[in-house]
Formats: sequence, C-alpha cells, structure tokens
Amino acid sequence: MKAIQVGLLGIGTVGTGVFQVLQRNQEEIRRRAGVGIEVRAVAARNLARAQAIVAASPVGAGVKVTADARELIRDPQIDIVVELIGGYDTARTLVLEAIAAGKHVVTANKALLAVHGAEIFAAARAQGVIVAFEAAVAGGIPIIKALREGLTANRIQWIAGIINGTTNFILSEMRDKGLDFDAVLQEAQRLGYAEADPTFDIEGIDAAHKATIMAAIAYGIPVQFDKAYTEGITQLAAQDIRYAEQLGYRIKLLGISKRTDHPDASGKPTGGIELRVHPTLIPAKRLIANVEGAMNAVVVNGDAVGTTLYYGKGAGAEPTASAVVADLVDIVRLRAADPQHHVPYLAFQPDSLSNLPVLPMSEVVTSYYLRLRVADQAGVLAQVTRILADADISIDALLQREADEVGGEGVQGVPQTDLIMLTHEAREGTMNGVLAKLQALPTVLAPIVRIRKEELA
Repeated sequence: MKAIQVGLLGIGTVGTGVFQVLQRNQEEIRRRAGVGIEVRAVAARNLARAQAIVAASPVGAGVKVTADARELIRDPQIDIVVELIGGYDTARTLVLEAIAAGKHVVTANKALLAVHGAEIFAAARAQGVIVAFEAAVAGGIPIIKALREGLTANRIQWIAGIINGTTNFILSEMRDKGLDFDAVLQEAQRLGYAEADPTFDIEGIDAAHKATIMAAIAYGIPVQFDKAYTEGITQLAAQDIRYAEQLGYRIKLLGISKRTDHPDASGKPTGGIELRVHPTLIPAKRLIANVEGAMNAVVVNGDAVGTTLYYGKGAGAEPTASAVVADLVDIVRLRAADPQHHVPYLAFQPDSLSNLPVLPMSEVVTSYYLRLRVADQAGVLAQVTRILADADISIDALLQREADEVGGEGVQGVPQTDLIMLTHEAREGTMNGVLAKLQALPTVLAPIVRIRKEELA
C-alpha cells in the first residue's frame, strides 16, 4: 500500500524531532498504522537552515524543501499537513487553506486553537477532514486523548495542570535555592528553559491557551480564550514560597477549570465554568505539588473515575514529536471512515455544545494565602481579623514573623512584622473588597500579597 505523504509547515525543534521519530520507529509506526508514513515536503522561511536539517536526517533523501508554504499545500500528493510555525495569523491562514484543499491537519499550535479553534473546526467539519492537536497541550502527555476519549463516560468536575515547563522550572529553583524571581529567570534563560522574551510563559498566557483547550473538551463549551483569567509569576517573592512551605504548601502556576454552581454576589445560584491561570498554593502532600523542574502534570477529576494524574515532558523535540506522530497515525487509521463517525474535536457533538458561561473572576470561590507587612504594634491583628470577620471570611491558619525576620525597623523607623494567613473559601469579589479595606489601614505598610489556594482533594 502506498505510504501516506506528509508536508511540514515549519521545521525547527519539533520538526526535527518528527523526522527522528519517524525514522527510528518507522517499522513500529507502519505496523500500527497499517501503512508507512513519510515526509514528502517541508516549507520554511529559512531555506538554508531547513535544507541542512533535512539533509542531516536519515529519511531526508527525496524530501522537497521550499520557502513557499502554499506550494506544499497545493501538492496533490500530500495527504496531511503538519503546522509547526506557531503564532496566530499566518498559521490560521495556512491551516484554513490546507483544510480548503482537502488536507487533514496536525497542529502543535495551542495559541492558534485557543483563539481561532471554533473557526478551524467548523471549516474542517464542512470539508470532512480531520484536525488533530494532541501536541498542542502538555507536549508528549496524551491529555487531549484522555479527555476526549478515555474519560468519555465521566462528567468532568475539575482540571488542574502544571502546563508550562518554564514557569515550573523557575518556581522549583526559587524554592530550592531561596532566590527571587528575577535572578532565577536569568538562570533559566542562560540554560535555555526560558526564551529571550519569556512574556508568554511568565505571564501565564501560554498556560491559559492550553487551559482553554482542555476546558472546551472537558465541558463541551466553545474555546473562549478571551474569557480566561490570567496571572503570571512575576510578582512572586522567595519569602512567600518559604512561608507557604512552613504552612505545608507549595506554590505552582496552575491552569484550572472547574464546573461550579456557587451562588453569585446576590445569592442567586449560578452555574458556570471557572477558567483561570494563576500561582496557587497546593498541599505539599499532593502528587502534583511534587512535580519539579520543566516537567508537566495534569490532574483530572471525573464523577465516575475519581482523580487521575497525567505526568511527563511538556516540551522538547521528541516528546512533542511523539504527540505529532501519534496524531498522524490516528488520521491514517480514520481517513477512510465516515466523517460523521470521527471523534468530535471538542469531544461533544458540535450541535450539542453547552452554553454554560465562563464565570468572571469576581464570581470564583476559592481560599487564599494573604501576607500583610504591618506595623508591629498592639491592636493591628485585631483590626485585620475584624475586617475579615465583617465579610464572613474565616481564618484557617496564621503565622506572624518577628520584626528581625522581615527587616526590623521599617518605613520611617516603624517596627514591622509580617502577618501570613490562610483563609477559608470566599468569593473573589468579596475578597477584593476586603483587601481594599485592609490596604487602606495606616498600619499596613506595603502592598498586600494575595495568592489563591486549592486543596485539589
């Protein structure tokens, strides 16, 4: 049987990995797919670099290299287009053109799907082609397949994931070495874990793209990146990581989605989906709290299966190529099937997507870590606890660090201390009002630190 022909749009770290995996495991792949899978052409802006990569590959002989992506898309011999260029606009245009040409598509582009997924999936359904995107979330971890197929019997309750390796590496180093964010970021850039411009990673945008895709699949809602709450790790201080440890917690940047029916501010029941990315305190005894370095992990809770954990490398040439090649095999297996019987892109049939709203952050209910730098004098703690009590927010744990531990004589010679509190659950909007009142106290000497806390029980 004639081998399936693949065209790569972009060839960098992942494209090189795809070449390597296809070459090394070609017999295994053929046995699983029932037919060989070959790269026929590569399109790249840097032609010389692409030619060098292809020439160095044992399977590079006969592979055409072009600077014209549309030439690849128009090639009638190519069955599947693999998009590895990243970004929003150019990738969107080329993917839609490939679909219009009747090509199946594999993409590792989480940003593209988080923003333009609805348009791309609709176009693919109209053409009867497949769009596969396992590599778009958590690299080599098969979390998309788990959510879309393995957990089909479940009503997913919540998902919490460490889905950005750069930020997890930075937080691990901050905890292990007691360093502040800026120093560890520089080290991460030197080692190649962080880009020269790390904004998408450290501000939580990359994780929000991935969380948006997982939420859509888990709850059968449209992809809605614009409604995701995003907060990065740039404001985290080493002392907060240290205090969290003393309280039995670790801080991770989590992508969280959760089905909820908490009452809103007026007391009316409100059903919806939480979709948020932010630093989070997690009990140190949880497995996900012990995921270190650049590794990824996703915890999924379903009503039938309970809690399941998916762990592995979330980036890199071959881990991501593993997911790309798995998608290629899936498409080969399904290409002759009736499109009406393909697994839906977002797990649910397109005419059965839910209108459950993504809740604004002000309606989210969670618990909190608060650190207040205050004047070290009588009555301050009573003022703080009174404001919390007036808002029906109760304290779960309290630490007070003596003045010499936090810098001794503070602003204008006023002795100061840190109050560190864990609260019970409260609505975010309520907590925002409380923090405004606390910050206005003359005895609060610095901006209050607020980090959300999840038990993940």
